[in-house]
Amino acid sequence: MIHTGSNPPNNPKIKAVAIIPARYDSVRLPGKALLEIAGKPMICWVAERALAARSVSRVVVATDDDRIFEAVKSCGFDAVMTRADHPSGTDRIAEVAQALDEDIIVNVQGDEPAISPETIDAAVNALVEDPECGIATTWEPMESAADVLSSDVVKIVVDENDRAVHFSRSPVPYPRDAVRQHGGLQQALENDPSLLARFRKHTGLYVYRREVLLALASWRQTELERTEFLEQLRALGHGVKIKAIKATTASIGVDTLEDLERARRSLEFKVPSFEFGAQAPNSKL
Repeated sequence: MIHTGSNPPNNPKIKAVAIIPARYDSVRLPGKALLEIAGKPMICWVAERALAARSVSRVVVATDDDRIFEAVKSCGFDAVMTRADHPSGTDRIAEVAQALDEDIIVNVQGDEPAISPETIDAAVNALVEDPECGIATTWEPMESAADVLSSDVVKIVVDENDRAVHFSRSPVPYPRDAVRQHGGLQQALENDPSLLARFRKHTGLYVYRREVLLALASWRQTELERTEFLEQLRALGHGVKIKAIKATTASIGVDTLEDLERARRSLEFKVPSFEFGAQAPNSKL
């Protein structure tokens, strides 16, 4: 295990840098970072929402694509070109974080244009206030039995201290007695909707202590991570404690055309709370 730091809680001097990894290639929606939502590329919506968080002093988009780089810069936000051979977004933001001095790094997914600034603030505060944790992340309540049964929806199990115990694509925790009573998990969820409250849907927001992020990117994949294809299991496998809090509002991850239309309906009448592209002046790596 590595040292996770001991920043005092509620320190007003602690400011986070949000790094948004963005690739052009996408299996289901090629070029989705540049898809237009209410007159702006989706990646610029994400940057705007991240910068609206009070705990975030700066936003940087990390990409290996010239088109994304130019679109972000034209909107007034910082963008950095990274290597093209990164296996994950975590590795991409770690490359950028190496050149930063800030202790708190926020990994905001580039396909969540409606992410709540309040959720970002809550996750940053949760990490700062729990010095034993090296990472903070978020979860949302399950909306349907289909989500519980879907391997595309990652489940998180937390303990009484709101720390992550496990992440899985399988339905965890497994309600054994209810399954036996109803003859199967799907039947149990359909017959007893209250069971949904036992499950939590993990969302893709992460807040790292910088030293933990850099260490995570240097560690080899664990067998459990390779089995589930979940990077966060690498952190747990190396003894990193992960704080897990409930998101203040549900976000919209854009993976399909249906998701894109939902995001467009959500944002088309939105009035930005601050001037678009109002990045801190003269910010440089």
